[in-house]
Amino acid sequence: MNLSIFFEPLNEDVFVKLSKPRTLGAYINRFVSKFPDWRGADIAILGVHETRGLTGEETMATKPSASPARAVRKKLYSLLKGNGRCQIVDLGNLRPGITLDDTYLRLKEIVEVLISHNTIPVIIGGTHDLEYGQYLGYEHLDRVVNMVTVDSSVDMTEDAEATANKKQLRQILMHEPNYLFSLGQIGYQSYLVEPEVMATLEKLHFESYRVGEVHRSVQEMEPVVRVADLLTFDISAIRHQDAPGYEPANPFGLTAEEACQICWYAGLNDQLTSLGIYEYNPELDKRELTAMTVATMIWYFIEGFYHRKNEIDFNSKQFTKYAVAFSEDNPDRMIFYKSKHSEKWWLEVEALSSDKGNRIVPCSYEDYLQAIKGEIPNRWILTQARIG
Repeated sequence: MNLSIFFEPLNEDVFVKLSKPRTLGAYINRFVSKFPDWRGADIAILGVHETRGLTGEETMATKPSASPARAVRKKLYSLLKGNGRCQIVDLGNLRPGITLDDTYLRLKEIVEVLISHNTIPVIIGGTHDLEYGQYLGYEHLDRVVNMVTVDSSVDMTEDAEATANKKQLRQILMHEPNYLFSLGQIGYQSYLVEPEVMATLEKLHFESYRVGEVHRSVQEMEPVVRVADLLTFDISAIRHQDAPGYEPANPFGLTAEEACQICWYAGLNDQLTSLGIYEYNPELDKRELTAMTVATMIWYFIEGFYHRKNEIDFNSKQFTKYAVAFSEDNPDRMIFYKSKHSEKWWLEVEALSSDKGNRIVPCSYEDYLQAIKGEIPNRWILTQARIG
């Protein structure tokens, strides 16, 4: 497939001074005059300058002057490259469709093609509703997928007057065919979320974590991220003093450090195949602080990717298997796996129905300690309820 027809080339004049030795700009093969060979790349960066999910307009309006992807690239290219290989391409900016739905479908095609060739798209948006197009890119896989979204709110409103970037999760849940197995919501703030929305997440047995829970232990978010096939990040999840480039301004939220930690976990995740970062508005980012925050998040994602351990074969010698019995009178056991290399934990969940197989899901050491005490971890309960 000729992907170049979907993209606008970059202005080389902006980036020529950022390609100093040892910086990422010197290693990223970007679309200026010749479209890069993405088939041999590990990661492909693409900008999606689409804001109709916020404005509510149906067809293409006057193009905004400030491009979020351009501002992020200027910071990202100037960061020093980490150790090891670096096979990354920058495909340029996706040409928006005539309608917003057309943009979703274009993004779907791009994501589908890239992940089919084992190239991870890193999407710099654009409004958060673009995650719908990102999600659609997994429809061809003919299997269920797991999604994690980091956001200060839960974009699932039923308000017909709401803009598209406040209801895309409902689109995802209502989409047919339904191939969403799990949804993890990280960093939400209770006073920004309707109680009915949280009740829906609970009814569907999805995991959700308030921003305070992330502050208390960002490490406990690692198993949540590790289960994801795709992760989306709304910049509004980060407190305004660390990322002022969004509106409405919010003094509460994740720190920039916590955002980078989550992106590091996403990079390490062997099964994650796409990352989308949305809602950055450079016109509100006078000192380019948000651009630097987003660029550093992507840097940590890249570093995490090149530290992956390929921990997927639980029958191999790289795992230690633990069987936890609840009591002497109860023959039931809970099976845990621990990696000898990364020391990460997994949990085997039995299906309620005999015609469905067991499922091994990421967990934390705290889940193991809870099981030793005779308590069933909540992660086990939610997963079993989804398996059926």
